[in-house]
Amino acid sequence: MASVERQSVEVDIVCVGFGPATGGFLTTLSRAMQDPETQPFLMSKAMPGMPLQVVCYERADDIGFGVSGVVTRARGIRASFPDLEPGEIPNAHEVTDEKLVYLKDPVGASRRPKGVKGLDAAMASLRLLGRSKYQAVELPYIPDFMKKDDGLVLSIGQFNQWVGSLLMSSGMVQIWPGMPVAEPLIEDDTVVGVRLVDQGTDPKGEPTDAYMPGMDVRAALTVVGDGPVGPVGRKLDEHFGMPEDHHQRDWAVGMKVVVDLPEGSPLQPGAVFHTIGYPEPEIFGFLYVYPEGVASLGIFVPSWFDSPVRTSYRYLQHWMMHPYIWRFLEGGTLRSWGAKTLQESGRRGEPYLVGDGFARVGEGSGSTNVLTGSGVDEAWTTGVQLAEGVIELLKEEVPFTRENLEAAYVKRRRESWVEKEGRVAEKARDGFQRGFIAGFIGMGLSGVSKGKINISGPSRRPYERVPSLADYYEGVLAPEEVERVRRETTAAGESLHDALMEAAGWPVIPYDGKLLISHQDALLLGGKVQAPAGYPDHVVFLYPSVCEACETKLCIEICSGEAITPGEGGVPQFDREKCIHCGACFWSCTQPREDDPERTVLEFRAGAGGLHSAEN
Repeated sequence: MASVERQSVEVDIVCVGFGPATGGFLTTLSRAMQDPETQPFLMSKAMPGMPLQVVCYERADDIGFGVSGVVTRARGIRASFPDLEPGEIPNAHEVTDEKLVYLKDPVGASRRPKGVKGLDAAMASLRLLGRSKYQAVELPYIPDFMKKDDGLVLSIGQFNQWVGSLLMSSGMVQIWPGMPVAEPLIEDDTVVGVRLVDQGTDPKGEPTDAYMPGMDVRAALTVVGDGPVGPVGRKLDEHFGMPEDHHQRDWAVGMKVVVDLPEGSPLQPGAVFHTIGYPEPEIFGFLYVYPEGVASLGIFVPSWFDSPVRTSYRYLQHWMMHPYIWRFLEGGTLRSWGAKTLQESGRRGEPYLVGDGFARVGEGSGSTNVLTGSGVDEAWTTGVQLAEGVIELLKEEVPFTRENLEAAYVKRRRESWVEKEGRVAEKARDGFQRGFIAGFIGMGLSGVSKGKINISGPSRRPYERVPSLADYYEGVLAPEEVERVRRETTAAGESLHDALMEAAGWPVIPYDGKLLISHQDALLLGGKVQAPAGYPDHVVFLYPSVCEACETKLCIEICSGEAITPGEGGVPQFDREKCIHCGACFWSCTQPREDDPERTVLEFRAGAGGLHSAEN
């Protein structure tokens, strides 16, 4: 196998990951390549006599398999498409109504601190403000920083498909789905391209008879838009480090479903609901209504929800069954399901945006606004800004050095609304390090004061926040009861969360086979998970002895597809046929590496496959 030659190809620009940021970059660049005024400047050096050779590699098997429902102000998107009619994009609609709703606890199992219980009591006295019979209060005021006036509700999957079809029909760029990128090619601190994942290996990465080394794609510029858990972006962070005082310690997993609303639903297209307070105070919820009686809804489970058994799917179902939400959903049918990791550090999580031969765009570049809860339009805009800078540098016929990219791209970004609003939001969520009430108040203060007043909190890594099972259930379950449940579920090869949640008072989910279905049925009915053969496993437990000694095993509890389960000898086992590539295990591991406290012993590498559901 060692004699198999690794092939190499040369292009002008290689992009990693196809999402809104790369979509904005390629849309802007491809238009310039077709413009008679700029076309002469945009000729290939890799293939003289031809237009720029631009190629984009996407891990998923289709560019329309994005997993997210979105509400966005869409300022950058509309600037790129000034004549846009939302009806051109499947499942898109203008925002018509927006509500912020506080959900009280209707079952009595939510772990609400004293401050939240006081808030519940205060809300109970304000019956005129909300629908008290639904255990919720529609707040009379939505802060300006949260409003999505003149915005759009979108399906990221459908939006990506729409943008991709326009790009491919232009003939100016190549987009290759189903082509995971393993790592950047770095020579003397210069990125000179990327290497695709080896094929024809066993799950451990060992070559088989069908072994084919991943191709090297060499380029003058590598555009990195592979998201918060993308292997190329993380390799760059490992090699170059992070800017001073920047970190990526705040995360969340967004879990959602797409449903057919029941016949006669009062919800109209463009309606938007934001919820707080339930099923646990730290968990935010959303519901966006698409045309033709379809809705996207879900929850965000953040790293500052200090639970050793946090499980997104179970909490999603309890959120759906809240009386305020359930009245809209009862009788509906699940169409699609999925999850995605969200990098919640915002601008504070911004890595080095550029270097010799590379530039970062999108969520992995720290563009998400954590105050407004908005990331798609920001990501798109960073891609546009990079494309404008690239066009400028190509006209000047200067190389893609760090200095030139700083002047052409980073300067644009620093002078834009993305930077201005990102600065306002930079410390908006620090208060959540002190608890829900402090975090909620801190966001309000940050928004009202334009970022001048914040509630500070200690910056802790996710694994530093997680309590022991006994500490978490103190006063709710006796330590011996917790230990009994842990032993029994481990012996049965089951995760802890269902057993412990029910022991703590959470009701059993009344499955109806249509909307309330088991986690495993969601994998079958709400999408299709595929893991093509011939690739190595992308979730790797680097030090089995550390995993054996770990009592928390939060990687199992938070796994969105139940792809990580208890294994022999205490080492979790990974089933890539169930993994949807959400990446939640990556930031939820509770065991740090001895040589790098910012990283853990669970490694999330490049991999193929994932959840196939174009409706997301």
